[in-house]
Amino acid sequence: MAMLLDGPTTAQDWLERLGGIPAGRLVLRPAPGTATVDDVVRYLDDDRKRLVELVDGTLVEKAMGLKESHLAMKLGRRLGTFAEDIHHLGLVTGPDGPFRLAMKLVRLPDVAFISKARLPQGKLPKESVPALVPNLAVEVLSESNTAAEMERKIGEYFEAGVELVWIIDPEAMTIEVLTAITENTVLHRGDVLSGGSVLPGFATAVDELFANLPE
Repeated sequence: MAMLLDGPTTAQDWLERLGGIPAGRLVLRPAPGTATVDDVVRYLDDDRKRLVELVDGTLVEKAMGLKESHLAMKLGRRLGTFAEDIHHLGLVTGPDGPFRLAMKLVRLPDVAFISKARLPQGKLPKESVPALVPNLAVEVLSESNTAAEMERKIGEYFEAGVELVWIIDPEAMTIEVLTAITENTVLHRGDVLSGGSVLPGFATAVDELFANLPE
């Protein structure tokens, strides 16, 4: 009988385990705890193209609005031009690009950079959800993201081998730069975001990134 009570036993338990996310982002088909990578692909391939992540065998809808999409695309274009077109350092992906970081764990960073050294023969794998870890992962916060959810996600990124994480906050107009779980710097308007050792030479003004957002 004790085995039946191991782990989450209520819906609220599941939500807390996932970082206290709103119930509206918890996907119930398939049942929490039973989802697989194939289910992530199925949702991405659906006509509605729902962006879902796989966490502990549970599908979690990735919240993203117009602001978040704009910021991700704007930064993605700049990173792509620098890393792909000019310096040929690797590849840049967007918010519908899934990475299998571990068993039962698939994350979709809003922007990611993968160096050539991490790409098989310098090219993307054939799998829709490859076991591939980006060097840089970027998350653009939305209203439904909780502090606990983001803390868990940051930990997962670094544990998997991500070297650099940027957390963009459209409301505060700040960018948190993390080179390790406990090593962070917060950039504000007037500062410059740089690629550090992951993308040496890359730089973009924080002001320019937030230029089209209302004050």
